[in-house]
Amino acid sequence: MITRGSLSKYFIGAAAKGLKAVEVDPTASKQHEFQSVDVFRTYLGTPADKVVIPVTYLWMDDEDEAPLRIEASGTWYNTRKRTPHRPPEYRLYYPHAANPVVYRARPGDTLFLCMTTAGRLLAILCPSGSSIEQKLLWLFGLELSLDFALVQRDLSDGGRGIDFAAGFILDELGIEPEIPETEAFERLVKKFGLTFPRTDEFSAFARSCLKQVDPVNDPDGALLSWMELDEALFRRLEREVVAERLKSGFMKEGEADVEGFLRFSLSVQNRRKSRAGFAFAHHIEEILKANGIRHRREATTEKRAAADFLFPGEAEYADPLYPAENLRMLAVKTTCKDRWRQVLAEADRITDKHLLTLEPAISRAQTAEMQAHNLHLVLPKALHATFHPEQRPWLMTFGEFIASVKAGAQPTLLP
Repeated sequence: MITRGSLSKYFIGAAAKGLKAVEVDPTASKQHEFQSVDVFRTYLGTPADKVVIPVTYLWMDDEDEAPLRIEASGTWYNTRKRTPHRPPEYRLYYPHAANPVVYRARPGDTLFLCMTTAGRLLAILCPSGSSIEQKLLWLFGLELSLDFALVQRDLSDGGRGIDFAAGFILDELGIEPEIPETEAFERLVKKFGLTFPRTDEFSAFARSCLKQVDPVNDPDGALLSWMELDEALFRRLEREVVAERLKSGFMKEGEADVEGFLRFSLSVQNRRKSRAGFAFAHHIEEILKANGIRHRREATTEKRAAADFLFPGEAEYADPLYPAENLRMLAVKTTCKDRWRQVLAEADRITDKHLLTLEPAISRAQTAEMQAHNLHLVLPKALHATFHPEQRPWLMTFGEFIASVKAGAQPTLLP
């Protein structure tokens, strides 16, 4: 696995609390402030007068692909300054500019305050019981209080290490963990230059750099290791390619080429999204081949629906005499969010469907709904620890899925 340091590189402290109506509901209060956050003085100090600090406000939920982000400020102040006989009580006032984020929240939703090493405060609001709430609680090692009090944790002593799951969540926050220098990147540039090869070539190269990986005896570890190196190499190459393009500038006929810049920026974002999905499928298919399992990738089932992986293949699926209990399908999505429901419309003959993902800490509400629809969630074993203990017995590792295919449908084994 690639070592990326710890959370202390990005945060010195983090805290979380439930939100009350007077904090986020304009019909309940016009105070524009987060209350019961006095304990965060550990990081914001105890100034005698009001202090304006830089704050990034984010609304994150399980539906939107990207957070709603507003760069603004906040005012940290002692509400009891004029009553010196009482202990100080600090609150955080948010400006009207933050309303589009703050007013997305409802009473009972969750607020995370995260102090960065750069001296900027992140105020992250998210729905109660959501996957993003579960991710952030796991990332920062926090547990919500039942009385709306702020619960915080100091991260200056290191905090959680940046493994695959932590890196996944940081990426959702818009923070790219540092990618260490690797000899593999030098080999990549020597082989392909500063250009992006086809995704199958790129993924094959990443696999070739990890000789110690065993896709048969440890398919879960192999999948994570391959994806992690694939992503690290891509981000390094992307940085070099983008830097070269920026050096050439965006000018056209003596004027700023705004449209050209926007097209380039959009192409960078689209490439990131599409290649991750392709890389995931490439590595999965390589593991299936290594385990001798017959399958059809991007198989057509009915009504022009397509399954990412169908076992043993299209011919068996289309044959009404082939036992349905020997058929399997595996949908693959690097992230689920609400898109997992799309899987339910695939492969009507297969009642129990399987979805393999890399998304950690999916909410209990989401997994309960998956169970109700006979959708089994498959994740690499290392990601199971990000789920609540009561969720884990239901989760399936990739190795367990492979074993179930072998045991439940012997004809799927390659000769």
